[in-house]
Amino acid sequence: MLLAVDTSTSQIGLAVFDNSQVLGEMTWRGPQRHTVELSTALTGLLSRSGISIDMIQAVGVAVGPGSFTSLRVGLSLVKGIALARNIPLIGINTLDILAAAQPQSKYPLAVVIQAGRNKLALGWYENINHFWVSQGVAEVTNVDSLAESIQKETVLCGELNNEERQKLMINKSILLASPALCVRRPSVLAELAWARHLQNDYDDAASLAPIYLHTV
Repeated sequence: MLLAVDTSTSQIGLAVFDNSQVLGEMTWRGPQRHTVELSTALTGLLSRSGISIDMIQAVGVAVGPGSFTSLRVGLSLVKGIALARNIPLIGINTLDILAAAQPQSKYPLAVVIQAGRNKLALGWYENINHFWVSQGVAEVTNVDSLAESIQKETVLCGELNNEERQKLMINKSILLASPALCVRRPSVLAELAWARHLQNDYDDAASLAPIYLHTV
């Protein structure tokens, strides 16, 4: 049984996964309320799923990029669980979660999440052997620069408000994913973490740190 926790941005996600099925999942937006809401939401999810914390064998957590404060809240929670119960901890790149949920395509994939101050964290992916594979480190941009930079047909998914989507739609080379495919699913995080769990590929709970892209 694996618990997945994502607090990378104002969108928060929790899931419980047992390799055969998603036993419980929830996502919601809680700007500046992560500390208040997270523990209560986790208790509720476990209860509704008929699971006790003692049944959790591993924990997967989104490590960013994202909001520094938001990431710290999620990491503090999962580190406490992992260290107190002596179970493994697995950190997953936040952009990889969105990429993994996208349908296969012959076009390159751009993944974005909100990075604060009207900035976006951007990652590029290519479809290699039926998997979206990251192409280099994430960068910081804004919606105007992104819209201007894409010159060939590219799938784009991620956290975008209506104004940002409208700006991007002007560029006909940008193939915008539907809003449903732009939600980070904690169950996808759980699957990615479980794959590493099966390989005994774990992170050190004491030293695992968030990926934070500086914005100016």
